[in-house]
Amino acid sequence: MIRNSISVVWTTIALICCCSSSTDAFSLGIRPTASTRSAFSSSSWSTQSTILQRSAGQRISQSAGAARSTSSSTTLWMKSSDIPPPYPVRIAVMGGGNFGLAMASIAARQGHPTTILVRSEAVANEINTNHTHPTYMKGITLPTKARATTKPEECLTDATYIIHAVPCQYSRKFLEGVKEHIPAGTPVLSISKGIETSSLGFMTDILEDVLGEDRPLAFLSGPSFAREIIEGVATAVVIASDDLDLARDLAFLLSDDNFKCFTSQDVIGVEIGGAVKNVIALGAGMCEGLGLGTNAMSGLVTRGCNEMRRLGVTFGARPSTIAGLSGVGDTFGTCFGPLSRNRKFGYRLGKGETMAEILESTTEVAEGVDTALAVVNLIETKCKGYRLDLKYPILFGIARILEGKQTPLEGLEGLMNMPMQMENFDEQRRERSD
Repeated sequence: MIRNSISVVWTTIALICCCSSSTDAFSLGIRPTASTRSAFSSSSWSTQSTILQRSAGQRISQSAGAARSTSSSTTLWMKSSDIPPPYPVRIAVMGGGNFGLAMASIAARQGHPTTILVRSEAVANEINTNHTHPTYMKGITLPTKARATTKPEECLTDATYIIHAVPCQYSRKFLEGVKEHIPAGTPVLSISKGIETSSLGFMTDILEDVLGEDRPLAFLSGPSFAREIIEGVATAVVIASDDLDLARDLAFLLSDDNFKCFTSQDVIGVEIGGAVKNVIALGAGMCEGLGLGTNAMSGLVTRGCNEMRRLGVTFGARPSTIAGLSGVGDTFGTCFGPLSRNRKFGYRLGKGETMAEILESTTEVAEGVDTALAVVNLIETKCKGYRLDLKYPILFGIARILEGKQTPLEGLEGLMNMPMQMENFDEQRRERSD
């Protein structure tokens, strides 16, 4: 009883200190203008908002350390709702596909007014009137705090955070069309994954090219099917940003009892994991379509993750990131999960359907198809060494299948007939050089 009373007292004091130390606009709860946000994030997202949240969180957690250590509750001690932001948060989601709807639902569930930018007026009306999407997420009712619009000026100009949910290959053109409505200091969280076929750039490159290199950026990835997120199934993801304070603020903003966000500064590792896992999932689906069994699929996925690690290390990623949620974790979900679009695409290829037949019969985007071709071009352009196809046989083999140069069965036979070698030959070479 005494311990709980002390916790309440310290919580009250911390929040009072937060308000008294902030600027007049923040303490009065006035919504900041675009110029205000820009000034607070000109060089880093270490804003007064972040400082106040950190100081309050430290006081609360220190005062109640003993209470946490003796509690048997599994509830997270600190949640985003424990420390309210110093001004009203408004979220804009660019893109009304499955994952855009899922992230809009997450933000709206936290009580944040959320607006989804969609292309069709009919879709916007359906979301605003019936809280459902006419095409995606059948049977799902969206939170009432989530609404939709077709006008970028209605949701982007006053957004505190913007979530980018447009598929990678369409992102550049989309961003060019709305960039004039995005204030300079507004952070963008990208949930899109892949490698642009025209530039061989990741989402980082696309966003910086269009919105400027000084834009605060973050990237979310991990094993996270959109339908399971929106249904409230337990999900863990990682948010990566060069500015760790931005990643932490977004993690606090979006996390709840069913959606857990970890943080990282390894942006390239998270990007490579999010892109390459879709390619591996195509191969896993082909294995299943050919009826090759669990042994073959498990072997292909594991060796595919090895190629992901090799590529990540080449580009400066940390091996621990590739082994984490955005790499191996997302790969497992995409390769073995029944909701995976890329696995389904590969499965149909393994069953004998052509690329044209599959593409004509679906409205959903299987990002791995374009990424498979782009990643091989990226390896051939950026990576040094002899016989790169022997270092990345699965990635090269899947690309050849998609190009029509071999069948899925021929691709598997090619993998099984490769010369014997050490499982991790590249690590052995590094050890010798050391």
